[in-house]
Amino acid sequence: MIHPHTEVRFISKEKGYGLVATQLIPKGTITWVQDELDQVVTADQMTKMSPAIICFLETYSFTNKKGEKVLCWDNGKFVNHSFTPSCFSTPYDFEIAIRTIYPGEELTDDYGYLNVAQPLEVMDENAIRKSVYPDDLLTFYKEWDALIKENVPAVLEVAQPLQQFIPTEVWNEFVSAVHRPEQLRSLLECYYKPIIPNTSEPSSHS
Repeated sequence: MIHPHTEVRFISKEKGYGLVATQLIPKGTITWVQDELDQVVTADQMTKMSPAIICFLETYSFTNKKGEKVLCWDNGKFVNHSFTPSCFSTPYDFEIAIRTIYPGEELTDDYGYLNVAQPLEVMDENAIRKSVYPDDLLTFYKEWDALIKENVPAVLEVAQPLQQFIPTEVWNEFVSAVHRPEQLRSLLECYYKPIIPNTSEPSSHS
């Protein structure tokens, strides 16, 4: 579920539509939670889907650590990529604002932690990174873990309308880790390594 103080707007010809804040969203606000209405689609289920549906799924979903596709039921699927995102994922199935997001400003994610299947060309933001790669989590997880650790204390300092959708045991674990940063789970947990089938023919012996 996406934060209630957001709406879909046309961003630009290059980006298309995106999600923007309708009210100020303070740093530390939980901006998205994976809830019970989000669709989780397995690889087996995808084999029974039409090409048109699979195309939609690939466009609007992300891949979790099990290799399943997660499709947000609401406007969360319109969050665009940025190498300098306003929001950031955590290993607890929710995202937080890593800086204050002002009304009219876009909510963005770094797609690098979403397990893209193929290298993804994105808009040039004058950043060092120019593309999103399937192994970005392996490359940047330490840097991203440090960023999360720096920002999570603010989560306990601001109003959280989405907290009610986080399972109690998950929230308690998270709060405990905020007070004991060494307990914070690593974003590396979210990495999915695709299983590449061995299609080589077995050798024959006479």
